[in-house]
Amino acid sequence: MIQDTNWKILSNEALTEYVWQMRLAGDTTGMHPGQFVEISLPGLFLRRPISICDSSDGVLTIVYKVVGKGTLAMTNLMLGQELKILAPLGNGYDLDAAGDAPLLVGGGVGVPPMYMLAKTLREKGKHVNVILGFNTASEVFYAEKFQALGCQVTITTADGTMGVQGFVTNALPDKISYFYACGPLPMLRALCSATEADGEMSFEERMGCGFGVCMGCSIQTKNGNKRVCKDGPVFKKGEVNE
Repeated sequence: MIQDTNWKILSNEALTEYVWQMRLAGDTTGMHPGQFVEISLPGLFLRRPISICDSSDGVLTIVYKVVGKGTLAMTNLMLGQELKILAPLGNGYDLDAAGDAPLLVGGGVGVPPMYMLAKTLREKGKHVNVILGFNTASEVFYAEKFQALGCQVTITTADGTMGVQGFVTNALPDKISYFYACGPLPMLRALCSATEADGEMSFEERMGCGFGVCMGCSIQTKNGNKRVCKDGPVFKKGEVNE
């Protein structure tokens, strides 16, 4: 059930120059891999949509990139401060479709929602392959956390400063039972073209309300217009226009 409640900040720290991790205490009941939250920030009208990176035992972890006024303001929030958060939102990933050798692909700030998914699939005994794509080595984060879960992790960097040089499609494994992905639209399109495996993708769109009222996050799919916040953010490979 969606709730609009107060959450207390437990930590707020930089992972890279522009990527931060925040942990908050509150009610994590019903949160599912691939869902997101809408955060109300002091002095700003619109809430900020952020993917759920992890949730367990009353602690929510989010990872955000500083790209504008709202996310910059988040870096200045203090420990113990309370935030109004609407959660959980969206449909999340279909865990039953994973098969024996699921592939998880995260590009840049699309990496965080892959973490809770990887943890859940590993708890189900799945052999999980993870590809994390970045522009350069200084942007890499969370690789060790995926490895600690027992995932097979491959890093790609566009400039070749770490891992495989190139894009996530340059590092695809031979066997993929199903894929899950989140990242920039060009990455998602390239991934769909590069593999015959079925899968699903989480879309990154501006979401004003978070529950399908404002229609600001609508996209065109093969099944007509869909609202990313309400009908997604996760869509099946076969639904998405190439």
